[in-house]
Amino acid sequence: MGDQEEKILAIDFMGYMFTKSYFEKYWLTSNELTKLAKWWKFEDVIRKGWTPGEMVALMDEAGVDKHCIVQFIMRSYREDRMIVDVRPEEVAEVIRAYPNRFIGFAGINPQKGMDGVREMERSIKELGFKAAYLHIYGFDIPINHRRLYPFYAKCEELGVPVSMQIGHSAESMPSEHARPILLDNIALDFPGLVIVGTHTGWPWTEEMIAMAWKHENVYIGMDAHMPKFWDESLLRFIKTRGQDKAIWGTNGPTAFTHSHILPQVDELNLKPHIKRKLLRDNAMKVLKLT
Repeated sequence: MGDQEEKILAIDFMGYMFTKSYFEKYWLTSNELTKLAKWWKFEDVIRKGWTPGEMVALMDEAGVDKHCIVQFIMRSYREDRMIVDVRPEEVAEVIRAYPNRFIGFAGINPQKGMDGVREMERSIKELGFKAAYLHIYGFDIPINHRRLYPFYAKCEELGVPVSMQIGHSAESMPSEHARPILLDNIALDFPGLVIVGTHTGWPWTEEMIAMAWKHENVYIGMDAHMPKFWDESLLRFIKTRGQDKAIWGTNGPTAFTHSHILPQVDELNLKPHIKRKLLRDNAMKVLKLT
């Protein structure tokens, strides 16, 4: 039988907290983040937020099965202080409202050393988080820095993937610390660790493709860039040799919402089996969902 169009219940692999209390606690108290919201034109979002029930209703309307929520930890490069430091319990509280619809990713804070590793392990073992997440830029160290290796080792030991923003930073932070080529040594040193480089690796997309092609354990997160703007090289990779290595996400629901992004995926005219891998199957495999 040939490919047949089917209803695909998508998994948003790259998402954030969305509650009013989250935005009030972190975004509305930071001049750096409110300026970013103004630049990206989602000021109305950070002043409103959604309840878990409201978010699930929006997911149902858009055709999204699960929304992954990263425990976002971000340090300001200019001010040398934490500006977002979400606690595991904040994420867990949202997940408890709809445990079949939300998935937690434990945040990585390299400044905490082994205490941070133990906190990440507790989030995974006790709170049921399915992955770890790293936003390195404000810490001013590269993703292959020695401080991060204990976190990577623990993720490999626990059998959970590590997701990390790769490519440029939209914030006022240096981007060089997350060039895709830096994944090379990490993937070599931890061959049993599944690594997802989010944000497509742009503007170094060719490097990101090379890493995903070279390493069995490296995947590309297709988020934070609207599908209609995806580089042609990325589209070719998804349609051919990289169809098992690309994972859809939004990087929302701030500037990117499910209902905004998914119709653009439909317009790419992907073959049904490739579209299903992108929107669901590859995330299911990486997160070990059944």
